[in-house]
Amino acid sequence: MSDTELNKTLEKLSSLSFCAQGNASFQFMSLAHHLNAAFLKDGFYQFARNKAVGVDGVSWTEYEVGLDERLEVLVSKLKRKTYKPLPSKRVYIPQGNGERRPLGISTIESKIVEKGLTRLLSSIYEADFLGFSYGFRPNKNAHQALKVIGDSINGKLVNHVVEADIKGFFDNVEHDLLLVFCK
Repeated sequence: MSDTELNKTLEKLSSLSFCAQGNASFQFMSLAHHLNAAFLKDGFYQFARNKAVGVDGVSWTEYEVGLDERLEVLVSKLKRKTYKPLPSKRVYIPQGNGERRPLGISTIESKIVEKGLTRLLSSIYEADFLGFSYGFRPNKNAHQALKVIGDSINGKLVNHVVEADIKGFFDNVEHDLLLVFCK
């Protein structure tokens, strides 16, 4: 795996982003070949190392041993379409109100694939998001959203502020209607 291979992939992602910005109706085909070993390795080194391990019990430092070989095998599985992620480990995080929030923890290998896919798809879909969309986007976070809200409240006449959190939205939404609205 070389820096050259990584640089070529990053240049291709930049081209994908450029195509997405220039033509909203452009259809992208066959993106999986961008998930090469150098790209996945770059993603691996972007993770924080203090995160919990998944169901396989493999830590970051354990996975890093023989990383290049592991990633070559992983890429081979992805290309052959034989990669099967392990289930997420279910843990429950205590909330301030006495309730617990479920959390799924992926294995390191699944996180690497997820990171690669996220970077790949973000290069395309970031062009579609509006500037005030903050949820789960690169270089955007809740603190920035709160600052914008605070600035708006302090700088303009505001009569009402509505905060809503729809618990289990995707579990309860009418999927048929949602698909109709998305067309």
